[in-house]
Amino acid sequence: MGRTSSLFERYLDRTRRRIDRALDARLPSAREEPRPLHAAIRYSVFAGGKRLRPALCLLACESVMGRSAPAIPAAVALEMIHTFSLIHDDLPGMDDDDWRRGRPSNHVVFGEGMAILAGDALLALAFETLARAPQGKAGDPCALIRIVTEATGTGGMIGGQAMDLALEGKRKVPFRRVLSMHSRKTGMLIRGSLLLGAEIGGATQAIKRRFSDYGARVGLAFQIGDDLLNVRSSRKKIGKAVGSDKARGKATAPGAVGIERAEREAERLLQSARRIAPGLGKRAREFESFTEFLLGRTS
Repeated sequence: MGRTSSLFERYLDRTRRRIDRALDARLPSAREEPRPLHAAIRYSVFAGGKRLRPALCLLACESVMGRSAPAIPAAVALEMIHTFSLIHDDLPGMDDDDWRRGRPSNHVVFGEGMAILAGDALLALAFETLARAPQGKAGDPCALIRIVTEATGTGGMIGGQAMDLALEGKRKVPFRRVLSMHSRKTGMLIRGSLLLGAEIGGATQAIKRRFSDYGARVGLAFQIGDDLLNVRSSRKKIGKAVGSDKARGKATAPGAVGIERAEREAERLLQSARRIAPGLGKRAREFESFTEFLLGRTS
């Protein structure tokens, strides 16, 4: 008997189709010049991602203002940024992964140079999308751009990836250092996704602080869950080689403190996030369900 999907998973499934349609409309056609670049972009964007970050953006907006349509452009921009990070992470000079989402990585199919350009182009397209027009109750696109630059810059995703490279091969990495890296590399963009939706929905400062606290916790728990999946899942489930983190000497939560303590830390973070969820507006139940969804990934 199959497992019943959670409230959040059902929302995620509905949202994925909306995001895919919006991405298809926004991205250049593979028939447009330069064709190889646009083909490389579309190859990775439509490789079967969950669209988690866009869904969180839409859910936050809907939870605040009762509808999510005004946040669609921001949600699309988030998926572009996430895909840019995956393309670059897989490069030989970074994580050197030949597989992503169950098929060859972008650089394997299109070459390293084109993969770099595809990632660069997606980042540029994301900011162009955010800057085009006011969205929802966020009258100034600069407010949205500030959230995204904070989430992606040296204090966020890119800084986290730099820490990842610097810590690679180190024999003993303190757990607090691993958590600091994870908070930047993964946590900041998940937190930023929620803050984007809240900003577009017109959330008060108090509500935005709650989204920030909730996002920081679920984002960190999400990356600890990824570390655990890399230890004990399967290529079929995660879409790339299992055990690749250990083989490359990556700093991970289970590597720093063992599987059991890493699980306990993820559970602690998710229980804390769950206590915040009731204060997140009209879609509080979905945010509670999201913590349960993430808990299922770590166990």
